Amino acid sequence: MKRVVHDTWASILGVLYLGLMVNLLVLVAAAPLVVLLMTTDPVHSWPLLAVAAPLAAPALAAAFGTFRAHDEGETQVVRAYWRAWRATARQALLIGLIVVALAVVLLVDVRMLAETDAAVLVVPVLLLLVVLAAITGLLGLAAIAEVPEARLRDVLRASAVLGVRRWYFQLLSFAVLGVQFGVFTTMPAIAIGITAAPALYVVWANSRHCLRPVLDLDQEPAAAVAVRGS
Repeated sequence: MKRVVHDTWASILGVLYLGLMVNLLVLVAAAPLVVLLMTTDPVHSWPLLAVAAPLAAPALAAAFGTFRAHDEGETQVVRAYWRAWRATARQALLIGLIVVALAVVLLVDVRMLAETDAAVLVVPVLLLLVVLAAITGLLGLAAIAEVPEARLRDVLRASAVLGVRRWYFQLLSFAVLGVQFGVFTTMPAIAIGITAAPALYVVWANSRHCLRPVLDLDQEPAAAVAVRGS
């Protein structure tokens, strides 16, 4: 019985440590974006936010990689995070750049066309494309956390297709992110220090499940992911 109690408490403390350290490491890795969000008005500072946002993509991919490593038994959170960051930073940054660039172009078009006669037909399509870009980017970050060596083209194609086919998974992910953003706007310290890691964990687990048709999750970790057609 004592052994069971000890293991239970060790597991609880391990999860708490994982959450707190991931919060801290994501804050450090995504510091430019976090600082801008906390100190500026996004309505006026959106060009700076657009520049800083891609830099946060490697931070998210590394967090996903850390959750994966912890799921496989890794207990050294800092080492797992920076190992995942080094392995995924280039691909994640490219995904961030592509998604942010598309979103900026599409949203600028929405703003320009909002007062025209074509707005009723064109604006919903443009907003739908923004959502598709966000879904593809989020799933892409989860995918490269599983297989950093995957070709970016294959990752984006699989993420876009599965994001549309399994759209119901994305509802949960974006609902969680929406709640997290709401907490951040009202209680930034709580959002950064406590709720960020649980929210990201839910998004990672949900995205991983969404990608299951193209992920071989039952194989050894070193070859755990295979993108079909790659």
